[in-house]
Amino acid sequence: MRIASYNIRKAVGLDWRRDADRIADVLAEINADVVVLQEADRRVGARAGVLPLDRLAKELDYELVDLAIRPQSHGWHGNAMLCRADTAIAETKRIDIPTIEPRGIVSAVLSDPLLEIIGVHLGLTPGMRRKQMMSLARYITGTCHPVVIAGDFNEWKLETDVFGNIGHMISPGPSFHASRPRAPLDRFVVAGPIKPLNSKVHKSELARIASDHLPIVMEIAFTKDTP
Repeated sequence: MRIASYNIRKAVGLDWRRDADRIADVLAEINADVVVLQEADRRVGARAGVLPLDRLAKELDYELVDLAIRPQSHGWHGNAMLCRADTAIAETKRIDIPTIEPRGIVSAVLSDPLLEIIGVHLGLTPGMRRKQMMSLARYITGTCHPVVIAGDFNEWKLETDVFGNIGHMISPGPSFHASRPRAPLDRFVVAGPIKPLNSKVHKSELARIASDHLPIVMEIAFTKDTP
């Protein structure tokens, strides 16, 4: 399975144009089975989503996972998720975390094979990020199935000990700023009987202008112990 994570900055590119079709073009380049998105909604007003849903469905076979609570939003606190149309989803969740900003976690549990994918966009201060990661660690400790966490961790350090033996953090490389990547803000965490095969930062010419973050991509394999 190929999983991608992408902070799309409300579809505003480095040329300061809001162009959701560029985001769709980047997603077409990646061709992931599941895409976790951050900043998929506008920040003010009705918090309307910015994704070109009709095009994503017709050309890329993506459906938006139902996670929003506002009628025009595509996600919760900007966190959204796309899956292939034939993906069987057993459950979706919105999970509160400690925060002083409008932050939250979204989750989709796929049923075949059983896998929970969690989308995150963590806070801006180190102390709050650590509390949020500790909350995530407690959450996945209570699961009995494989878990992939994907998103913008806003973390400049290469390693963190928060997840310990619970999960393995994967940093594909510097993904921010898109024009000159230096910070590995975007990460994955894997837990349970799954094997990460490879990971990378997607560095196409289009991705370098479509947002201020570059997407990250990981491929995983399911082990014989996967439910």
